[in-house]
Amino acid sequence: MFSYYGALNSEVYEFTKPVGHSINGDIEYYRERLQSCGGRILEAGVGTGRMLIPLLEAGLTVDGIDYSPEMLAVCRTRMAERSLNAELYEGNLQHFSLPHKYEAIVIPTGSFLLIEKREESINAMKCMYEHLVPGGRFIVDIFLPDYTGTDFACGNVYTTTHELPSGDVITMEQKVVEVDFLHQHWVSYLKYEKWRKGNLLQTELQRFALRWYGIEEFRLLLESVGFKDIVCSANYQYGAEPDHEKQTFTFEARK
Repeated sequence: MFSYYGALNSEVYEFTKPVGHSINGDIEYYRERLQSCGGRILEAGVGTGRMLIPLLEAGLTVDGIDYSPEMLAVCRTRMAERSLNAELYEGNLQHFSLPHKYEAIVIPTGSFLLIEKREESINAMKCMYEHLVPGGRFIVDIFLPDYTGTDFACGNVYTTTHELPSGDVITMEQKVVEVDFLHQHWVSYLKYEKWRKGNLLQTELQRFALRWYGIEEFRLLLESVGFKDIVCSANYQYGAEPDHEKQTFTFEARK
């Protein structure tokens, strides 16, 4: 019934977050933090290549892994248009085994929070750890929910409309179905509909879940896996201490 980042979701993602589109300076931050890497880098949750391609264009050697074949297909197309090459793998972040060890593994844009279950998140951290060379770095973003807003009220429905360059229209309806503050997760159902001249072409349903973590909780999880030299920075300013719950928090840790 539900897809996981299917064709319409990938189309909307690429339209709203195209290759090179920086979200609050994240591309610039990751490019700066990774510029000293002479070895391989892995972007986990690579999506359509929004960040991967700028990193490749900066001369870095970057592989990508993602669960969605539709997202990976778009990424391959965008790389081919630019005559770029990278090794892309289809797989989930909780249980993957790749042929390389990496100098750095990155998960930008809060994508780590898409791993719904806590034990699966820990498994993903262990996979990252095992795929790093000694001294390799794991760099990952997280954020906290906006407790003051209305996004966390069950039953709330939000609709957005995207007019594509082709003239087609994709509507997205999002309905909040579960909010669990005790266990720190939130679930909504998304319905995508693609229209052309008033005719419905395609429908896609997605279950969209987020799990969030406190700053100290996340630090302790990293330490429990074996990571060390952990630095948490706010709003893509390396070393800047977090001081507000609406900031983006980027953890950098070494194996």
